[in-house]
Amino acid sequence: MLDLLTFFARHDRVQVYRPGLCDEQGQYVLYWMQRAQRGRDNHALNAAIELANALHLPVVVAFVLTAYPAANLRHYQFMLEGLELTAHHLKERGTPLVIRCGEPVEEITRLAQELRAAAVISDECELRLPRGWRAGVAQKLTVPFACVDADVVVPTRSFPKEEWAAYTLRPRLTRLLPTYLQPIVNLEPVLPLAQPPCDAGATADPLSYLQSLPLDRSVKPSPIFKGGYDEGQRRLHHFVQERLAAYAEHRNEPALAGTSELSAYLHFGQVSVQQVAWTVEQYIPSATGSAYIDVSGGRAAYLEQLIVRRELAINFVLHNPHYDSLEGCPEWGRETLRKHVHDPRPWCYSLEDLEQAKTHDQLWNACQREMLLTGRMHGYMRMYWAKKILEWTETPEEAFQYAIYLNDKYELDGRDANGYTGIAWSIGGKHDRPWAPERPIFGLIRYMSLDGMRRKMDIKAYIDKWSE
Repeated sequence: MLDLLTFFARHDRVQVYRPGLCDEQGQYVLYWMQRAQRGRDNHALNAAIELANALHLPVVVAFVLTAYPAANLRHYQFMLEGLELTAHHLKERGTPLVIRCGEPVEEITRLAQELRAAAVISDECELRLPRGWRAGVAQKLTVPFACVDADVVVPTRSFPKEEWAAYTLRPRLTRLLPTYLQPIVNLEPVLPLAQPPCDAGATADPLSYLQSLPLDRSVKPSPIFKGGYDEGQRRLHHFVQERLAAYAEHRNEPALAGTSELSAYLHFGQVSVQQVAWTVEQYIPSATGSAYIDVSGGRAAYLEQLIVRRELAINFVLHNPHYDSLEGCPEWGRETLRKHVHDPRPWCYSLEDLEQAKTHDQLWNACQREMLLTGRMHGYMRMYWAKKILEWTETPEEAFQYAIYLNDKYELDGRDANGYTGIAWSIGGKHDRPWAPERPIFGLIRYMSLDGMRRKMDIKAYIDKWSE
């Protein structure tokens, strides 16, 4: 019999939640897909296949549709668009997908029993609710259970404590990159399945679940972004070929469309961050005549955001239980905000005013409308957007609450470590330092002004694009 802890002892991406011997009477290895919603470039799926091959068993993949807080029709349509192609890719690999609706702990426990799973493998997520699901599954299963860190470049267990800022994480992460920044090899099962051994659900048409799921339908699907591995790959290749060279110069200028626009695909795990990073790292532009296109500056700037900043955000959310409140911000930030909490606010808006983009600031309104309409806001604009919410609400705690509500409701990549960290940085000084001079309302929190934005970008073009 095979011991799960021993089998995965050298796999530094794997955490065993329920150790023990794999069931020698088991019929399948069950991969519970959560965050890594893709059938390729997936460390968790590879781990399930590796284990199944060692046990000489096939793999079945399960995905549970459940009512996730703050998620709505916009998010579910994007996710289910992705699952349609994921089901196809999984079938090609002989690891068929099964969809269930309900409470994840109950559904996965029931399916593991129904299939007589020898062991269950899942993928990691640093957020509070999925971590609770994993803990619940570990308690209820009677077979071994392990999770795989499939959506970071360097495994999170390499950094066991909360990092103070990017400058503390960067050198340690950089030392490990040569080991982990490699292409992902897709393993093949020795016993592929042509069909799942149970009712698969509507895997041929996942979008059909939109009709029955109890969803908030007030937020319409994005007219710009379509979910799925292929669409994520298309955007990635467009970015490296057309935008990477100028990324360092243009990434903070929304009118120049200089970003990768991959955040939603990374959030839903429809593309692998490691494979994105490898593609960018290895990209060599084609020669145009005798001209040489230097992408080194853009490459370095993009990998800083994709790896260092993103994995710093994941580190924060993983190790700080207050990641979605002001309490998770550094003491100096909370103290300076307390000192200025009673400062006069020239403008004070309700949540309804903010949600409907009814402020005096046309640039801010344009930011909000971009998010309302498309499910995306340019990253540089998101900083300005959040800082103005701090300036225009009665307390920092209220500002934090409003920013998270709006971000999670409308952004396709809401409910994400990057979003929570960005709000904590903007409002509470997380991963930042005190900035002098001390200002009303903000205290020592870094300030952003309309005049400053005007000096750095063409705000008229942005406002005109997203005007009513």
